[in-house]
Amino acid sequence: MDWLDSMRVFAHIVEQKSFSAAARDLGLPASTVTDAVKQLEARLGVRLLQRTTRHVSPTLDGEAYYQRCLSILAEIEDAESAFSGAKPSGLLRIDAQGGLARRLILPSLPRFFAEYPGIELYMSEGDRFVDLVREGFDCVLRAGEPQVSDMVARRLALLEEVTVASPDYIKRFGRPKRWDALGGHRMIGFRSSATGGVLPLEFMVGGVRKTAMLPMTLSVNGAESYRAAARLGFGLIQVPRYALEEDFSHGALVPVLEDTPPSPTPVSLLYPQGRQLSPRVRVFIDWASKIFALQKL
Repeated sequence: MDWLDSMRVFAHIVEQKSFSAAARDLGLPASTVTDAVKQLEARLGVRLLQRTTRHVSPTLDGEAYYQRCLSILAEIEDAESAFSGAKPSGLLRIDAQGGLARRLILPSLPRFFAEYPGIELYMSEGDRFVDLVREGFDCVLRAGEPQVSDMVARRLALLEEVTVASPDYIKRFGRPKRWDALGGHRMIGFRSSATGGVLPLEFMVGGVRKTAMLPMTLSVNGAESYRAAARLGFGLIQVPRYALEEDFSHGALVPVLEDTPPSPTPVSLLYPQGRQLSPRVRVFIDWASKIFALQKL
């Protein structure tokens, strides 16, 4: 196995966190994968990987070498695609918040695969912070202001937010009239995946952001549970309007305080700063930008 193939094997092990999984994905004997890493370590004179009983992870040297491997392999892939005219291919790993994935990405994927039939997409779903390097993701799709300084954030859209309540809640507590007159009302707490704290309700008043914390009997950290609790009348919530089309059409939730809506929420694609993007990552980012530009959000 030449050094370039060994680099591909090493990068795959880092991303899969397993020698056996990498061998299986690459269609290689396990012994070949192990020997490739041994040869790299002997050539470089450093230890690249450390094993525990549960998974494989890169050493500090291994992590630095992994980043260089990604850049080199992406450059080679880019050059070969340019000269051969071939479309990008291979495995693309992204992580996306569930609502964004199900409502905005998945319905448009048939067109993406029709244009790039050689790309295989693995889409993980979550709201937590993802370490792209250690977990092997190419990019992540997130709503909210990016909090990670070592990532490039490409803004895709601004989501219109709305305050809503169920008809049962309004029957019991009344329809709120003003953002600063919410005595007697309550909210459902949404806990930040980053801090664990409950996020306040927010209202834009004359271009100025105002916040309010109301009494609550329930707090959650999942978007689906947040909306489900609102349908059951536990309190006021604030969510992107696009996620409530079905609730509005069925009358399960109704908008309130529409003259002082929350500020819109940015949606961004994040990827590591300084990493040479592979062609398949670049075409996905460009495609996602077009998809979100066409959406009425």
